[in-house]
Amino acid sequence: MINMAPLAGRIALVTGGSRGIGRACAEELAQAGADVAINYHSHVAAAREAVEAVERLGRRAFPIQADVSQPAEVDHMVRMVEQTLGPIDLLVNNAGVFDYVPHGELTLEMWQRTLNVNLTGSFLVTWAVKEGMLARRFGRIVNVASISALQPRPLSIAYAASKAGMMGLTRSTAAAFAGHNIRVNGVAPGLIETEIIEGVSAEAVDKIVSATPLQRIGQPVDVARVVRFLMTDDSEFMTGQTLVVCGGRVMTP
Repeated sequence: MINMAPLAGRIALVTGGSRGIGRACAEELAQAGADVAINYHSHVAAAREAVEAVERLGRRAFPIQADVSQPAEVDHMVRMVEQTLGPIDLLVNNAGVFDYVPHGELTLEMWQRTLNVNLTGSFLVTWAVKEGMLARRFGRIVNVASISALQPRPLSIAYAASKAGMMGLTRSTAAAFAGHNIRVNGVAPGLIETEIIEGVSAEAVDKIVSATPLQRIGQPVDVARVVRFLMTDDSEFMTGQTLVVCGGRVMTP
């Protein structure tokens, strides 16, 4: 018999959870039975809407503002989630920033901001929840990387570097935590219809779609369904893997 609520009783934290892939992940995890904390940085109204969407699915939801690149804010976020919903079992490291600029316009400030949010932020949130997971001998972590980590990206150098770092973080933490029943995996989306493509020209988008075997832009739910799979026991023999979700534009060996 298929378990319609494989994550029942679990508490999830989704960073960058108010919009796009993050919100889709929050809804998918809620559909699977989890209560969900939705982290956001500045989009208050979007966070409220995401909370309402989770609550409509019959699950508890909690919005929590935090800049994941700031250790004190991350620690406060995790404490508040645990006090409100309970110990965190499931973590989706999704918060990220993206700049689409040629190398001549890439500044040190942009580089540092991208690495601080995308990569260091994932490290900080993982470290804030891992001790509880270790103590309970249970944890599931999914890091949202990108196919930008797998191919040259001359117009998003900092972003590509940060996402390659996330893939390395995924592999190494998976090996470090495996003996404690904590699985760490990742997803590497291709072009997904979110706010991240607002700075990309229509011509560039059309070119990407034409190079995609499935001939369409991905939707946030396409990624979120893979995240849900990685959180459940359907993937119980998987850790340290990053699954590519890009309509076939990148095919790994």
